[in-house]
Parts: sequence; structure tokens; C-alpha cells
Amino acid sequence: MTLIDLDQAATTATRREVLEAMWPWLTGDHGNPSSTHALGRRAADALADARSRIARLAGVRPAQVVFTSGGTESDNLAVIGLTLAAIARGRDRHVLVSAIEHEAVLESAAYLERWHGVEVGRIPVDADGVVDADAAIAALRPGTALVSVQAANNEVGTLQPLDAVLAAARAVGALVHTDAVQYAGWYPLAGLAALDAVTISGHKLGAPKGVGALLLPTGAAIEPLIHGGGQERDRRSGTENVAGAVGLAVALELAEAEREAHPLAALEARRDAFIAQVLATVPGARLTGHPSRRLPCHASFVVPGIGGEPLLIALDDRGILASSGSACAAGRDEPSPVLLAMDYDPDTARTAVRFSWGFSTIQESLDTAVRELAESAASLRGLG
Repeated sequence: MTLIDLDQAATTATRREVLEAMWPWLTGDHGNPSSTHALGRRAADALADARSRIARLAGVRPAQVVFTSGGTESDNLAVIGLTLAAIARGRDRHVLVSAIEHEAVLESAAYLERWHGVEVGRIPVDADGVVDADAAIAALRPGTALVSVQAANNEVGTLQPLDAVLAAARAVGALVHTDAVQYAGWYPLAGLAALDAVTISGHKLGAPKGVGALLLPTGAAIEPLIHGGGQERDRRSGTENVAGAVGLAVALELAEAEREAHPLAALEARRDAFIAQVLATVPGARLTGHPSRRLPCHASFVVPGIGGEPLLIALDDRGILASSGSACAAGRDEPSPVLLAMDYDPDTARTAVRFSWGFSTIQESLDTAVRELAESAASLRGLG
């Protein structure tokens, strides 16, 4: 059976061009970039080149790119590292995060609360998953250390009003971090260059798992989480993943080229057509997230009366790969915290299903997914 991968918000296949670019740094040129001999110098040059290429795409300086092991580490480094550094400079022990952040942000904030006495406020969202900018403004204080609001939600695809959040935070001197793991590749990273910290992850872009970056566009001070040899300008110790960094740079460049070849309006039109087909053929299905201000290749629904897990299993049996939301929460029976924050009742929140695809996904695959979803839903309702 041919599988149709519509769970690309969870991860993507490593691209051939990325693997080819990485191969030399995994084999013959395998040197440690901290070594001073010829192999080490070549590795250091490759690392510097990858850093410069990513910086160019992100509209930052190379020194403002910190390589990490992925989105989770970058989120932890941003939330914890920026907050502790800000407190050391005299800011209050006060942090704001949106109610629908990725677990990496929420758990980092909870760590600060438990071990550093930081007061954590949660910014509410509306029924479409849009952050309430007025509530954020009301919750900010003159000494607030950090505000963290994701650029795009991983479960429901909603894009957030970062400009309004940034303006409010700047008015009180607070730092701003965004988790752009789902945003990167679909939109220019340079559009986030006014923020203090931006998280990206390679495996959402066609690079391998285990590499990411934290961009620090304003050069804000940050307390490292990993201590040791002082790599990454003392912000993240540990021998750098040279091949991974090269792969991340290539993946971002490929995404940039594909974005130019696939106009956003066309991607959004195809997404909207997919959403309309699902709503027309699956009785009771409801779109989750903002109807238009959402990721271009992302559609998420609840189907009241049908459990999300049984529906996903039925789709899997038919060769359609989808998810109920965050891959980090897969297999749990609890309702989605994102949907609960959007005021869905727990039973409805348990019926969530998410479809996410890429530039190369063909229309036939989307049409097949709609048909199989409708048939699976009908069968589970005892109508098929």
C-alpha cells in the first residue's frame, strides 16, 4: 500500500540535496571544529559557512545564530536562558506565555516557576486560537522579563499577531521569543528579525532530526543551559553538529526557493479547497483554528461523536498518515490542551484530527485523503 504522508507538521523526510551536502562532513571531513589541525579547520570553515547562510536568510548576523539539537532545546534555551539573564540584570521574575504554546515552552516556564520563583502568566486565546493582544497588554508589567508567543500553532495552524505582542512588550522593556518551528520554511524568517529570540528546527524543513537553531537577532544576553567547552560563543557548549548545521542551511535555502516557485495565494487556495471538501463530506466536522490566518498547508478539525484515535487508526489502515495534533502528545488519552484553551469541551477536543502536507504533495493525494476520511468517519458511525 502506498502511504500518503499528511503528517508533515510532525516531521519531514530528509531531502536528498541535504543528505548530499551533509555526507562529506560525516565521512572524510569528519573533524571536530574545535581542533586546530587541517580536518578541524575544514570543519570549522563549514560550520561558519552554514551559520552565515542561515544568518543571511534570517536577516541577522552570523554571531546571532546558535546551533542546538532542535526545537525543544532552542525553546528551553530561549525561555530559561533569556529569563535568567534578564533577572540578573534587574528585571522582575515575571514571564508571559500564550495558553497554546508548545510543551517545550510551557514546561520551560513551569521549570522557572518551580525552581526560580518566577511568576508565569498565560495569555488567553480566542475560539480561533488567536492570542488576545489586549489581554497580553493588560498582563505586562514594567519589569516583565520575557514574553513567549509562537509564530504559528503546531496543532491548529493559527498565525499569531506578533507585531502587536512585540509592540506591547517593547513598551515595558520585555524581551520577546517566538517558537517559529512550524512557521519557518513557509514564511521569510527575516520577518521575525525584530524579535529577541526565534526557534527553528531542522526536521520540519527536510533536514534530519537532531539539529536546530536559536536566532538571537537583538543580541540579548542569555544564560547557557549546557556548560562545558564554551562552544557557540559560550551560549551552548558541546561539540557542534557540523553535518547537521550544513543540512539545516541547505534545507532553509531549498524552502526559500520553493516558496518563490509556489505563490502563497495558490497554496492557501488549495488548503481552503481541502477544508471545504472535508466540511462538505464529513457530517459534523468543524474546522479548528483561524479560517484564513493559518499555515498554508495545514488543516485541522474536530469530528464530534467520533474518537480522534479510532479515526486516525482507520485512516492509517487506508494508507493516510495524519495526527491528532502535536507528535509529542501522541498516544495520550487526554484532550488537547490547545483546544481546551480555545474553549472546546473535553469530549470534542478528543476528536481532533490534523492534516499537514508539503510543497510537493500532489492534488490527488489530498483528494484521496478527503474520500478516505469521509468513508472512515461514516464507517465509525456505523453508516458504512
